Amino acid sequence: MPHGADQDPLETLAQLRRSIDNIDAALVHILAERFALTTAVGRLKAEHALPPADPQREAKQIERLRALAESARLDPTFAEKFLNFIIAEVIHHHERIAEERQNGDA
Repeated sequence: MPHGADQDPLETLAQLRRSIDNIDAALVHILAERFALTTAVGRLKAEHALPPADPQREAKQIERLRALAESARLDPTFAEKFLNFIIAEVIHHHERIAEERQNGDA
């Protein structure tokens, strides 16, 4: 974000932080949408007695995300850690959905 040499550094800082806050809000909404979709996947898997985890899909997704990160000039190791965190949470949700279905709670 370019700024003039005569712009107050505190105002520049405030502008940058507002942009960061907007991106953080977008990330939360995107993650919420992603988890809504993975919840639907978890229900489908539970209905058909499919395993909560799919290591082949996860490996492909990690490879894909690492490539996207590289092209976006984001550290691919960071991107992989981030996706692994999300995948672990999704699998946990899928296990919980399957357990609830097995116990008759769903």
